[in-house]
Amino acid sequence: MEKPIIDILSYFFYPSKRSRQFLYHYGPAPESVNLFTFIGAGLMADHVCPPWMGYFLLNPLRRLVESPERMFGPFVRKGMTILEPGCAMGFFTLPLARMVGPTGRVIALEIQDKMLAVLARRARKAGLSDRIEVRRITADRYGLDDLTGRVDVVAAVHMVHEVRDKARFFSEMAKVLRPDGRLLVVEPRGHVSIEAFEQTMALAQAAGLRRETLPKRSGGRRACLVKNCG
Repeated sequence: MEKPIIDILSYFFYPSKRSRQFLYHYGPAPESVNLFTFIGAGLMADHVCPPWMGYFLLNPLRRLVESPERMFGPFVRKGMTILEPGCAMGFFTLPLARMVGPTGRVIALEIQDKMLAVLARRARKAGLSDRIEVRRITADRYGLDDLTGRVDVVAAVHMVHEVRDKARFFSEMAKVLRPDGRLLVVEPRGHVSIEAFEQTMALAQAAGLRRETLPKRSGGRRACLVKNCG
Protein backbone atom coordinates (compact mmCIF):
# COMPACT_ATOMS: atom_id res chain seq x y z
CA MET A 1 0.00 0.00 0.00
CA GLU A 2 1.32 3.44 -0.88
CA LYS A 3 2.36 5.73 1.95
CA PRO A 4 -0.19 8.53 1.19
CA ILE A 5 -3.05 6.04 1.42
CA ILE A 6 -1.73 4.68 4.71
CA ASP A 7 -1.39 8.22 6.05
CA ILE A 8 -5.00 9.08 5.19
CA LEU A 9 -6.44 5.89 6.66
CA SER A 10 -4.29 6.07 9.76
CA TYR A 11 -5.71 9.47 10.65
CA PHE A 12 -9.13 7.84 10.87
CA PHE A 13 -8.10 4.66 12.67
CA TYR A 14 -5.23 5.93 14.84
CA PRO A 15 -5.65 9.41 16.35
CA SER A 16 -2.18 9.78 17.87
CA LYS A 17 0.91 10.69 15.88
CA ARG A 18 2.86 7.86 17.49
CA SER A 19 0.24 5.31 16.46
CA ARG A 20 0.21 6.61 12.88
CA GLN A 21 3.98 6.27 12.68
CA PHE A 22 3.81 2.75 14.12
CA LEU A 23 1.15 1.77 11.58
CA TYR A 24 3.26 2.90 8.65
CA HIS A 25 6.43 1.13 9.78
CA TYR A 26 5.14 -2.01 11.50
CA GLY A 27 1.38 -2.36 11.01
CA PRO A 28 -1.39 -1.70 13.59
CA ALA A 29 0.04 -0.65 16.94
CA PRO A 30 -0.91 -3.02 19.78
CA GLU A 31 -1.13 -0.16 22.25
CA SER A 32 -3.20 2.13 20.04
CA VAL A 33 -6.88 2.97 20.23
CA ASN A 34 -8.50 2.79 16.81
CA LEU A 35 -11.71 4.36 15.57
CA PHE A 36 -13.76 1.19 15.97
CA THR A 37 -12.61 0.83 19.58
CA PHE A 38 -13.15 4.51 20.32
CA ILE A 39 -16.72 4.66 19.01
CA GLY A 40 -17.59 1.19 20.29
CA ALA A 41 -16.43 2.03 23.79
CA GLY A 42 -18.67 5.05 23.95
CA LEU A 43 -21.74 3.35 22.54
CA MET A 44 -21.50 -0.06 24.17
CA ALA A 45 -20.72 0.93 27.74
CA ASP A 46 -23.13 -0.87 30.07
CA HIS A 47 -25.26 -2.27 27.24
CA VAL A 48 -25.01 -4.30 24.07
CA CYS A 49 -23.96 -2.93 20.72
CA PRO A 50 -26.99 -1.26 19.02
CA PRO A 51 -28.09 -2.87 15.73
CA TRP A 52 -27.37 0.20 13.62
CA MET A 53 -23.73 0.05 14.68
CA GLY A 54 -23.52 -3.43 13.21
CA TYR A 55 -23.45 -1.89 9.74
CA PHE A 56 -20.53 0.34 10.74
CA LEU A 57 -18.62 -2.67 12.06
CA LEU A 58 -18.90 -4.34 8.64
CA ASN A 59 -16.78 -1.62 7.04
CA PRO A 60 -14.11 -3.41 4.98
CA LEU A 61 -11.51 -0.87 6.13
CA ARG A 62 -11.71 -2.56 9.51
CA ARG A 63 -9.57 -5.33 8.05
CA LEU A 64 -6.62 -2.97 8.23
CA VAL A 65 -6.69 -3.17 12.01
CA GLU A 66 -8.55 -6.45 12.61
CA SER A 67 -7.88 -9.02 9.92
CA PRO A 68 -9.89 -12.19 10.65
CA GLU A 69 -7.29 -14.28 8.84
CA ARG A 70 -4.40 -12.90 10.89
CA MET A 71 -6.31 -13.12 14.16
CA PHE A 72 -7.68 -16.64 13.76
CA GLY A 73 -5.42 -18.21 11.14
CA PRO A 74 -3.06 -19.79 13.71
CA PHE A 75 -5.96 -21.53 15.46
CA VAL A 76 -8.60 -22.42 12.84
CA ARG A 77 -8.33 -25.38 10.47
CA LYS A 78 -10.49 -27.00 7.81
CA GLY A 79 -13.32 -29.11 9.20
CA MET A 80 -13.41 -27.42 12.61
CA THR A 81 -16.50 -26.41 14.55
CA ILE A 82 -16.34 -22.76 15.61
CA LEU A 83 -18.62 -21.02 18.09
CA GLU A 84 -18.90 -17.24 17.82
CA PRO A 85 -20.87 -15.57 20.63
CA GLY A 86 -21.83 -11.96 19.99
CA CYS A 87 -21.41 -12.35 16.23
CA ALA A 88 -23.29 -9.14 15.32
CA MET A 89 -23.71 -8.98 11.52
CA GLY A 90 -20.86 -11.34 10.80
CA PHE A 91 -17.68 -9.37 10.20
CA PHE A 92 -15.75 -12.37 11.56
CA THR A 93 -18.39 -15.05 10.87
CA LEU A 94 -18.08 -15.19 7.09
CA PRO A 95 -14.25 -15.28 7.05
CA LEU A 96 -14.33 -18.00 9.73
CA ALA A 97 -16.76 -20.00 7.58
CA ARG A 98 -14.36 -19.76 4.65
CA MET A 99 -11.49 -20.84 6.88
CA VAL A 100 -13.24 -24.01 8.11
CA GLY A 101 -14.24 -24.99 4.59
CA PRO A 102 -17.26 -27.01 3.42
CA THR A 103 -16.72 -29.72 6.03
CA GLY A 104 -16.56 -27.22 8.90
CA ARG A 105 -19.23 -25.34 10.78
CA VAL A 106 -19.63 -21.94 12.41
CA ILE A 107 -22.36 -21.45 15.03
CA ALA A 108 -23.09 -17.74 15.42
CA LEU A 109 -24.80 -16.58 18.61
CA GLU A 110 -26.62 -13.26 19.06
CA ILE A 111 -29.26 -11.78 21.33
CA GLN A 112 -30.56 -9.36 18.69
CA ASP A 113 -32.83 -10.51 15.86
CA LYS A 114 -31.77 -7.68 13.53
CA MET A 115 -28.13 -8.68 13.74
CA LEU A 116 -28.94 -12.31 12.95
CA ALA A 117 -31.23 -11.39 10.06
CA VAL A 118 -28.49 -9.37 8.37
CA LEU A 119 -25.92 -12.10 9.04
CA ALA A 120 -28.18 -14.77 7.55
CA ARG A 121 -28.75 -12.63 4.46
CA ARG A 122 -25.02 -12.03 4.03
CA ALA A 123 -24.30 -15.75 4.44
CA ARG A 124 -26.83 -16.61 1.71
CA LYS A 125 -25.39 -14.01 -0.64
CA ALA A 126 -21.86 -15.35 -0.05
CA GLY A 127 -22.96 -18.95 -0.58
CA LEU A 128 -21.98 -19.91 2.97
CA SER A 129 -25.36 -20.72 4.51
CA ASP A 130 -24.60 -24.43 4.55
CA ARG A 131 -21.72 -23.95 6.98
CA ILE A 132 -23.11 -21.10 9.14
CA GLU A 133 -25.78 -21.73 11.76
CA VAL A 134 -27.34 -18.68 13.41
CA ARG A 135 -28.86 -18.96 16.87
CA ARG A 136 -30.68 -16.38 18.93
CA ILE A 137 -29.85 -16.62 22.61
CA THR A 138 -30.78 -14.59 25.67
CA ALA A 139 -28.69 -13.21 28.49
CA ASP A 140 -30.16 -15.88 30.76
CA ARG A 141 -30.32 -18.85 28.40
CA TYR A 142 -27.57 -19.98 26.05
CA GLY A 143 -29.15 -23.27 24.95
CA LEU A 144 -25.87 -24.97 24.05
CA ASP A 145 -26.39 -28.41 25.56
CA ASP A 146 -26.29 -30.04 22.11
CA LEU A 147 -22.76 -28.68 21.61
CA THR A 148 -21.23 -30.12 24.78
CA GLY A 149 -17.67 -31.19 24.04
CA ARG A 150 -18.02 -30.60 20.29
CA VAL A 151 -16.50 -27.15 19.68
CA ASP A 152 -12.90 -26.72 18.58
CA VAL A 153 -12.61 -22.94 18.91
CA VAL A 154 -14.72 -20.22 20.53
CA ALA A 155 -14.15 -16.77 19.03
CA ALA A 156 -15.27 -14.10 21.52
CA VAL A 157 -14.43 -10.72 20.00
CA HIS A 158 -15.31 -7.44 21.72
CA MET A 159 -18.19 -8.99 23.62
CA VAL A 160 -17.13 -10.44 27.00
CA HIS A 161 -17.23 -7.00 28.65
CA GLU A 162 -20.93 -6.82 27.67
CA VAL A 163 -21.77 -10.06 29.51
CA ARG A 164 -23.32 -9.48 32.93
CA ASP A 165 -22.50 -12.92 34.36
CA LYS A 166 -18.99 -13.57 33.11
CA ALA A 167 -18.42 -16.56 35.38
CA ARG A 168 -21.41 -18.31 33.81
CA PHE A 169 -20.25 -17.34 30.33
CA PHE A 170 -16.87 -18.98 30.80
CA SER A 171 -18.49 -22.03 32.36
CA GLU A 172 -20.74 -22.40 29.31
CA MET A 173 -17.83 -21.97 26.91
CA ALA A 174 -15.72 -24.50 28.80
CA LYS A 175 -18.59 -26.97 28.62
CA VAL A 176 -18.91 -26.85 24.83
CA LEU A 177 -15.17 -27.00 24.11
CA ARG A 178 -13.45 -30.25 23.28
CA PRO A 179 -10.49 -31.23 25.48
CA ASP A 180 -7.67 -28.86 24.47
CA GLY A 181 -10.19 -26.69 22.60
CA ARG A 182 -9.46 -22.97 22.58
CA LEU A 183 -11.36 -19.87 23.59
CA LEU A 184 -9.96 -16.73 21.96
CA VAL A 185 -10.90 -13.53 23.79
CA VAL A 186 -10.38 -10.09 22.27
CA GLU A 187 -11.50 -6.99 24.17
CA PRO A 188 -11.42 -3.30 23.16
CA ARG A 189 -8.43 -1.62 24.74
CA GLY A 190 -10.18 1.75 24.82
CA HIS A 191 -12.99 0.39 26.97
CA VAL A 192 -11.49 -2.46 29.01
CA SER A 193 -8.66 -1.63 31.40
CA ILE A 194 -5.82 -4.07 31.96
CA GLU A 195 -7.05 -4.55 35.54
CA ALA A 196 -10.57 -5.41 34.36
CA PHE A 197 -9.18 -7.75 31.73
CA GLU A 198 -7.06 -9.62 34.26
CA GLN A 199 -10.09 -9.98 36.53
CA THR A 200 -11.97 -11.46 33.58
CA MET A 201 -9.11 -13.88 32.92
CA ALA A 202 -9.24 -15.00 36.55
CA LEU A 203 -12.90 -15.95 36.06
CA ALA A 204 -11.98 -17.91 32.94
CA GLN A 205 -9.28 -19.81 34.78
CA ALA A 206 -11.71 -20.59 37.59
CA ALA A 207 -13.93 -22.21 34.95
CA GLY A 208 -11.17 -24.66 34.04
CA LEU A 209 -9.50 -22.75 31.23
CA ARG A 210 -5.75 -22.25 31.26
CA ARG A 211 -4.16 -19.23 29.66
CA GLU A 212 -1.62 -19.63 26.88
CA THR A 213 1.04 -17.06 26.06
CA LEU A 214 0.40 -15.08 22.88
CA PRO A 215 3.05 -13.25 20.83
CA LYS A 216 3.72 -9.73 22.06
CA ARG A 217 2.49 -8.26 18.80
CA SER A 218 -0.89 -9.96 19.09
CA GLY A 219 -2.25 -6.55 20.09
CA GLY A 220 -5.14 -5.26 22.18
CA ARG A 221 -6.56 -7.10 25.17
CA ARG A 222 -6.23 -10.64 23.87
CA ALA A 223 -5.97 -14.07 25.37
CA CYS A 224 -5.98 -17.68 24.25
CA LEU A 225 -7.60 -19.95 26.83
CA VAL A 226 -7.35 -23.74 26.56
CA LYS A 227 -9.74 -26.26 28.10
CA ASN A 228 -7.97 -28.46 30.61
CA CYS A 229 -8.09 -32.16 29.87
CA GLY A 230 -9.55 -34.53 32.42
